[in-house]
Amino acid sequence: MKKIKRFLFLPLLILLAFTLTACGQHASSNVYQKVKESKTIVWGVRADTRLFGLTNIKTGHIEGFEIDLAKALTKQMLGKDAKTDFVTTTANTRIPLLKNGNVDAVLATMTITPERAKQVTFSKPYFPAGSSLLVPNNSKIKNVKDLEGKTVLAVKGTTAVDDVHKYAPKARILQYDDYGQAMSALKANQGVALTTDNGLLAGIAQENPGYKLVGGVYSNAPYGIAVNKGQKQMADHIDQALNELQKNGTYDRLIKKWFAGIPGFNLKGVLK
Repeated sequence: MKKIKRFLFLPLLILLAFTLTACGQHASSNVYQKVKESKTIVWGVRADTRLFGLTNIKTGHIEGFEIDLAKALTKQMLGKDAKTDFVTTTANTRIPLLKNGNVDAVLATMTITPERAKQVTFSKPYFPAGSSLLVPNNSKIKNVKDLEGKTVLAVKGTTAVDDVHKYAPKARILQYDDYGQAMSALKANQGVALTTDNGLLAGIAQENPGYKLVGGVYSNAPYGIAVNKGQKQMADHIDQALNELQKNGTYDRLIKKWFAGIPGFNLKGVLK
């Protein structure tokens, strides 16, 4: 009986050892060498964020600044014949997809934070995001300090709520589940301004004529491209490619393509 148990247990030990070895290889594999050999980079991107990454319901393709930037970075890093693949992510799935190896890099309105930097390696900032304000065109609100004693609209869980209180401690904040609800409240005059990242507000302004961004940004929360922890070579090559795109004018061309003409958006503050 003991011999039978040992016989059955041995394959399990072999399987376990193989699994652990495979996991170790995956964790230590060089992502840059992999994409260099395959001539393909799999990017985790947003498909629900206007101007950055949004699915075109007519074509079924994702379009936006980050999509174009990912394509440009891929060709800069791997050559003109390189291919770009996209995997849709959300705020909650970005890091798990990266950790599981489903994507090579994440380019998805991801703010660089010390907490996230413990789990991933960030590139240099590629978009100078920060909290801003969206108001009606006829509003007297000029900057965040004008919100003192007034009602401001925001979305639950965003950093903008804390940011407002730093500059306007007596502001009253109404929080909603999503930006659609918050924008409806602004149209109904339930608050004097809607606050969140400037890039997100630019997308909302584009959808809603009669509203504009004011006051520039009153917090610093730039977006970065994330790769898995330990993939420094991949991060370094992304930084090099981003530098080249900024030098040769590609970056500015893409910024103008997606953000030019939006009322109140500080285009000069983004151009390189």
